[in-house]
Amino acid sequence: MRTMTASVLAKLILLAPPGTAAEDTGAPGFTEETPPGMQSGYAPVNGLRIYYEIHGTARDGHPPLALLHGGGDTIQTSFGKILPLLARGRQVIAFEQQGYGHTADVAGRPFGFEQSADDTAALLEHLHVGQADLFGFSNGGTIALQVAIRHPKVVRRLVVASGLFRRSGADAWLWAAMANAQLENMPKELQEEYLKVAPHPENLRSSHDKAAQRMRAFKDIPDAAIRGIAAPTLVVVGDSDVVRPEHAVELFRLLPRGRLAVLPGTDHMAVMGRAGWLVPMVEEWLGMADEGAGR
Repeated sequence: MRTMTASVLAKLILLAPPGTAAEDTGAPGFTEETPPGMQSGYAPVNGLRIYYEIHGTARDGHPPLALLHGGGDTIQTSFGKILPLLARGRQVIAFEQQGYGHTADVAGRPFGFEQSADDTAALLEHLHVGQADLFGFSNGGTIALQVAIRHPKVVRRLVVASGLFRRSGADAWLWAAMANAQLENMPKELQEEYLKVAPHPENLRSSHDKAAQRMRAFKDIPDAAIRGIAAPTLVVVGDSDVVRPEHAVELFRLLPRGRLAVLPGTDHMAVMGRAGWLVPMVEEWLGMADEGAGR
């Protein structure tokens, strides 16, 4: 049985982002100042006011890249190190899901992977984006798979980093620990980021509890649905991730047009900090012609 601090366990329970593990610090990341040329706003879709940001410049022949953050996260905590680099050569749309970051929660509406996928597609429609590439991390990876299943015409290419599609993809100790998920064990940096940007900071506990409940209720995505994903998909996992590398291999094998990348010496909290590895791989993958992609 693994031993770990409550802080690390909380990150895994919420499938949250990099924090305390060793990370690639070569990327500039965000600062408190608004990046030059960045646009932001709120989109009224599916009963939400979804906060979004648009970075970089649109390029002919290159659809925008939509970023889907992890559980317990904001745009900043999931993608702060890689977003500025990805936006150098293309337009990037980053947004915050229901009850996360700047996007207010809706009372009585649970967090759900399928609902988040529908919200993602609705946001892109609102922004007049007919087709996009999607990059999802952790819970965002699972949402990205659901977008490709439920709204296939919206998706050109996928990057799924540390995403689950079966409960068996994570070790049994994780699911056992979820029964006792507590806000008090949520990493302080995630709590502080929520309190800094949320329109209703008093909802922190409710947001945490909904995120934990979404994971407790996790349902496997059927193999047939994964096999039906037409979009070429890059599957990324850390060799010491909370998502087992074997699970990533299973996903890669099921996908008709998949590619697999295993990051060495990388646990779940470090995945999105590996900018020096991730950014070139993602840029190459998204820049490939569709013909002959994957296997």
